[in-house]
Amino acid sequence: MTAQPTADPRSAIETVFRLESPRVIAAVARIVRDVGVAEELAQDALVAALERWPRDGVPDNPGAWLTTTARRRAVDLIRRRENHTRKLQEIGRGLDTTVPPEEPADPDDIDDDLLRLVFTTCHPVLSAEARIALTLRLLGGLTTAEIARAFLVPEPTVAQRIVRAKRTLATKNVAFEVPSGPDRAARLGSVLDVIYLIFNEGYAATAGDDWLRPSLCEDALRLARQLAQLMPKEPEVHGLAALLEFQAARAAARTGPNGEPVLLADQNRSRWNRLLIARGVAALERAEATAAGPPGPYALQAAIAACHARAHTYEDTDWAAIATLYGLLAARAPSPVVELNRAVAVSMADGPGPALEIVDALADRLRDYHLLPSVRGDLLQRLGRTAEARAEFARAATLTANERERELLQRRAAECG
Repeated sequence: MTAQPTADPRSAIETVFRLESPRVIAAVARIVRDVGVAEELAQDALVAALERWPRDGVPDNPGAWLTTTARRRAVDLIRRRENHTRKLQEIGRGLDTTVPPEEPADPDDIDDDLLRLVFTTCHPVLSAEARIALTLRLLGGLTTAEIARAFLVPEPTVAQRIVRAKRTLATKNVAFEVPSGPDRAARLGSVLDVIYLIFNEGYAATAGDDWLRPSLCEDALRLARQLAQLMPKEPEVHGLAALLEFQAARAAARTGPNGEPVLLADQNRSRWNRLLIARGVAALERAEATAAGPPGPYALQAAIAACHARAHTYEDTDWAAIATLYGLLAARAPSPVVELNRAVAVSMADGPGPALEIVDALADRLRDYHLLPSVRGDLLQRLGRTAEARAEFARAATLTANERERELLQRRAAECG
């Protein structure tokens, strides 16, 4: 493998590991059957890269280098366990540390380590919060701080959830697999939530210098598509797939030439990906065709995204329909964030006054959520209350950990000067 010199190999290592760690962990977990051990072996591979790449240069395929290194260490670990077991057996004592047998062939299975990792970390032995936190950590490559911000909870709480979750999976001997039958259905809700949160982190990063993290969006979209193939009769699976197709279709227009965020009203819609929109429409139709009752939360969100996709211009958007759909979503899956989004739609359909009442009612529940003062600032600006709007945008800028978003909010505050 040819190595290429680079001016800052350590920066390259950090970037590559953040992007590739989910695949490395998933590949190793299939060997060792322990996500905690797999994460440690991935970290070992990172240490090896930190030692070798500054001296030898960054490999042409750094992700493959990390995966190969971690797999070799996993094999070495298994061999050491086997040797240890054999020695114990020779003196009349047994220890169940042998390599797990190969999984039986299953025509309904998907040979995808990342998907196996999602289902494994969404096992019902874990709490819902622990499932999502662990999967975002291992599959999404998010730091503990980023997960805490996404959940709006203290960082130590998330750290404890992740440690306990890995310990529980190990002590319960949870298989690294895509389950079948009732077990698969029992984990589906958490799997959908995890894929959605991973996509959201890629679509609007909670922290860092970049507004978008395309690799997370790509992984989440791929997982959603494969899940739709795996469970073709589940309407919410198709609903999630439709939602992500619609959202991904707008990704290219969401940033400017220098990576700065571009708001929906200012996006060049000719840059929206029509193929992805068509895929979203098809997935939404499958969600509607397979539903036996009212649409679920993901199908409703996909319907909202479809309203945006159908509008040729921002002014053509059917905001009344979107406000109605958000009302249905709020009834189906109550959430202060859903209410905040409904307020935005109401402001476009009925004016900023009624929307401001909705936003103000959420102040205590979303006290540290940066989008609340951001939305409130926009409403106040449209009402002509520019001094108040400036203060809200400035406050929102202090609450976000994303540098691009902070610049946007500071710019909006300056425009109110």
